[in-house]
Formats: sequence, C-alpha cells, structure tokens
Amino acid sequence: MANVVKVIELVSASPTGFEDAIKAGLEEAKKTVRGIKGVDVIGLKATVENDQVTNFRAHLKIAFEIER
Repeated sequence: MANVVKVIELVSASPTGFEDAIKAGLEEAKKTVRGIKGVDVIGLKATVENDQVTNFRAHLKIAFEIER
C-alpha cells in the first residue's frame, strides 16, 4: 500500500533570526504531529521597529505520514 502524506501550514517567530524561527516551528509541530518527513519554507518576513529588525517570522509547510 502507498504512503499518504498530509501537509499542514504554520507561521512561527523568533526575536533572534530566521533559522531559529524555522526550528521553533518544527519543535512546536513535533508536540502534536508524529512522523514528520519534511519542512518547506514558504516565506520569510521580518518586523522592523526604529530601523532595527525586532522579529523574524517563517511561513512553513510541515509534511508528515498518515498513520494507518
């Protein structure tokens, strides 16, 4: 029987950088999703205040196998 993969989307944030925002999203997804097979970074955005980046955001798609 073929494997079936489901994809969810989420946005995560970090005050320190894009890589940390991506890792934070994966860590949060791991709390409720088993069998994660991949992460696709759809987009990156940052918030700027007083000419400084204050928050980094990552829009992610998390792919995981459906359990049977």
